Amino acid sequence: MTSEFTFELLARDGLARRGEISMPRGAIRTPAFMPVGTAGTVKAMYLEQVRDLGSDIILGNVYHLMLRPGAERVARLGGLHEFARWPWPILTDSGGFQVMSLASLRKLTEKGVTFRSHIDGSAYELTPERSIEIQGLLDSDIQMQLDECIRLPAERSEIERAMEMSLRWAERSAVAFGSQPGKAMFGIVQGGDQPDLRVRSAEHLAAMNLKGYSIGGLAVGEPQSVMLAMLGETLPALPVEKPRYLMGVGTPDDILKSVALGVDMFDCVMPTRAGRHGLAFTRHGRINLKNACHAEDSRPLDETSECPATRDYSRAYLHHLVRCDEALGGMLLTWNNLAYYQSLMAGIREAISAGRFADFAAETTEGWQKGEALRKAA
Repeated sequence: MTSEFTFELLARDGLARRGEISMPRGAIRTPAFMPVGTAGTVKAMYLEQVRDLGSDIILGNVYHLMLRPGAERVARLGGLHEFARWPWPILTDSGGFQVMSLASLRKLTEKGVTFRSHIDGSAYELTPERSIEIQGLLDSDIQMQLDECIRLPAERSEIERAMEMSLRWAERSAVAFGSQPGKAMFGIVQGGDQPDLRVRSAEHLAAMNLKGYSIGGLAVGEPQSVMLAMLGETLPALPVEKPRYLMGVGTPDDILKSVALGVDMFDCVMPTRAGRHGLAFTRHGRINLKNACHAEDSRPLDETSECPATRDYSRAYLHHLVRCDEALGGMLLTWNNLAYYQSLMAGIREAISAGRFADFAAETTEGWQKGEALRKAA
């Protein structure tokens, strides 16, 4: 632990990087996958389980927490770490993406965005300054600037307008954040699927000398090839010595390919959401427990796993729970999925240090493909 926010690169293998972020509340080993705890909880999991699986950091979200229970209330109750009983680092998303995707009757201006809650229709205003204020009330360790995230495909003029707005909001967010020892504010690169806009955004943010940089506005409807192309353009424009966070990504395959380009941090609701809907991620690929072929399959998802949900429960039992819509089914599969994601990240970090990341990625992908082929043949 340290009294300041620092990032150290420990190993490189091609463009892939292994590093460590140090903060007062703990260290974050990178590449890192950050489970999404949108409303102060990782759905269907005890946070003690999340920690035991190897998670160094989780996420909270401004939009959801400002609506319920309210940032001021969380502050009165000791902050999000105390409230949720998670004493390690927390990153908070600014709320911008959720405002654009969930809220109704939005009105966007230079000042910020006004919107009505998707819960009860009550009116709110979110500005760059208010987003940082809320994140301060939550007492998060890594805070995000407010940005405007638009879905792809979109017209270039609209992408450029949103990117320029996000840069102006980054500057206001940085002023509002000020100097907070031991904490960090990350800027967010926007620019859609336009390489020159991505580079312009990245260069502007890099000149601000922030503690870290996020790549936003990807995995919002574009093909993986476009996402990877935009990363290939963006990452070289960001400082080598600062952490790079790809927001909202993704599948295990997305993670492998993005690490290969130099990404350090990831988050996604996919492992938890998929678990609640009967889908397991394993070293043998994805397994849909809704399928009837598992009804009498006594094998576990993976007998070599250290996770009890993966090793100790039969596919037949998991199939039964999913088909009966039992809460335990979603809990066990979420446990399995987060265990697999953290196991994947540990393998990635080890492979980078050993100088064999490309081999590890190929072997991992081959394992998924073989598992998928066997299931199709059965």
